[in-house]
Amino acid sequence: MTTRPAFLSRDMAVDLGTANTLVYLRGRGIVLNEPSVVALNTSTGRIVAVGTEAKQIIGRTPEGITAVRPLKDGVIADFETTERMLRYFVHKTHRRRHLARPRLVVAVPSGVAPVEHRAVKEAGHRAGARRVFVIEEPMAAAIGAGLPVHEPTGTMVVDIGGGTTQVAVISMGGIVISRSVRVGGDELDEAIIAFVKKEHSLTVGERTAEELKKAVASVHPAATEELRAEVRGRDLVSGLPKTVLLSAAQVREAVEEPVCAIIDAVRATLDRCPPELAGDIMDRGIALTGGGALLRGLDERLRHETGMPVHVAENAPDSVAVGAGTCAENYERLDRVLVPERRR
Repeated sequence: MTTRPAFLSRDMAVDLGTANTLVYLRGRGIVLNEPSVVALNTSTGRIVAVGTEAKQIIGRTPEGITAVRPLKDGVIADFETTERMLRYFVHKTHRRRHLARPRLVVAVPSGVAPVEHRAVKEAGHRAGARRVFVIEEPMAAAIGAGLPVHEPTGTMVVDIGGGTTQVAVISMGGIVISRSVRVGGDELDEAIIAFVKKEHSLTVGERTAEELKKAVASVHPAATEELRAEVRGRDLVSGLPKTVLLSAAQVREAVEEPVCAIIDAVRATLDRCPPELAGDIMDRGIALTGGGALLRGLDERLRHETGMPVHVAENAPDSVAVGAGTCAENYERLDRVLVPERRR
């Protein structure tokens, strides 16, 4: 078996997520994982920072500099900024771009409008790709999690990202049923912010809420001991800095509403599933992918609510990027799961 020269093996895959963007380089695997954040100078429009550096300054920017997240609820909210961010990440990883323009696989949410497909493809072309393909995120997640997507049996994947949760039943290389709800990690963070504000008259930022979620959040009582965490913010009454102690039970109460929305999406998808495929899912179980799959006790909670076996994918946060990257490695074999570009 012959291998392509290194300077030609530059095909790429991108998981353009609401919270994080991951870049997979053919032959090397995931080479970049940074927040989908861009810091802009509001007066000149110049990019000040992108990715990790930009996220670090959220909530700490001086006047005239703003940190924006160009993707909202799994779709492009700011096309121009998304394009500039994608170009930055592609050029950062594709160093020999003057020798070869890469083919690019981009993962997009299932069921997005055709205009979104075109926007993503155009952003890829402007970032330097010679050809752009899209793959739906649940399919990419299933491939990345090692599920047998091409077999004539049903598999179910629940991909919980930053902006959306996508539930899909897959068989014979296609999505049979899918459901997408605009609930994900961001919604959990916002629920924590609202809870702390209501119960403790304390204002906290997005980063603090995210850290609290990772530290003590659980959605099943048996999932963790009664962990506690200190939360620092600004007292709404005095306006001064203040620290409160929150327990895992309190955070569980805070995130209950968005978690129920995720569970309802899973149950609604199972309700629409053909009997034969439902039997396959009962045998194979439900695979959880995405960063939200790491939420403590979520697998136990879904197991209790649906009666189905549930397991967290081994590489849950990276599943979409790995699945899209697998397509970049094997275009010919996995061409059926890709939506080819149609440029006018």
